[in-house]
Amino acid sequence: MSLLRQLLQHKIAWIGLSLIVVILLMALFAPVIAPHDPLQVDLMQKLQPASFTYPLGTDHLGRCILSRLIYGSRVSLSVALMVVALTTAISLVVGMVSGYVGGKVDTLLMRICDVFLAFPSLILSLAVAGILGGGLFNLVLALVASHWAWYARIVRSRVLSVKESDFVKAAIVSGTQRLPLMLRHIVPYTLAELAILASLDLSHIILHIAGLSFLGLGIQPPTAEWGAMLNDGRDFFRRVPSLMFYPGLMIFIVSLSFNFVGDALRDALDPRTERRVQVETLTSKLQNG
Repeated sequence: MSLLRQLLQHKIAWIGLSLIVVILLMALFAPVIAPHDPLQVDLMQKLQPASFTYPLGTDHLGRCILSRLIYGSRVSLSVALMVVALTTAISLVVGMVSGYVGGKVDTLLMRICDVFLAFPSLILSLAVAGILGGGLFNLVLALVASHWAWYARIVRSRVLSVKESDFVKAAIVSGTQRLPLMLRHIVPYTLAELAILASLDLSHIILHIAGLSFLGLGIQPPTAEWGAMLNDGRDFFRRVPSLMFYPGLMIFIVSLSFNFVGDALRDALDPRTERRVQVETLTSKLQNG
């Protein structure tokens, strides 16, 4: 059974995938969908309620909230995917080298990982972003620095189990060089767990992006970003709560969608989950029989 078919058998995955597709399309076609320029300031229209011209109203600078939400999806998703891609690449290299080479190299790399893992990811990203300052590059660097070590640990543990397999030993005996051996026989067995971890971690990273931007350490104004929009609406929360409600709702929906897909992907790719379900089904049949 194909992976896609297994995913589509989960009702919760249907919901997550549908929402993600809608948000991705919204991000891709933002210039067509957005009714206004998200950066256009019109103080004569500030804090306007929802209307035909401004479907979700305007903020304190007269900017269209709907347009900023749509363009904000571009920023949040692109930064999150960039962080996941860089984190996966770094952790794959570190984890492969550490697990396969072993010895002093493994000890050194794992002690470096331990240093990064000693700090909660949010605290570490806050510290790095606070030292480097705001901006897209520094935001990505801060998030990668706070996430790569956990990924590397996962890769290393997988490599340690796979490299003792018979097919790997047979490849070594046949004279396969170290790099081709790792790329051909070991990397494919780590990608499934990395895919599960990345899909589940996307929601976590999106929350971090919004949190750092809310504190002024992420995406800088006037760029439309959901966390920055939360910060902009903070002073007007009692008067116009929708300024914080709409970006908060978008963060909630995107995070929940990636969690739904991540859970379904874990069930589809993790054979231990499938075996557990089979055992539970068989036990239930025996009890009812």
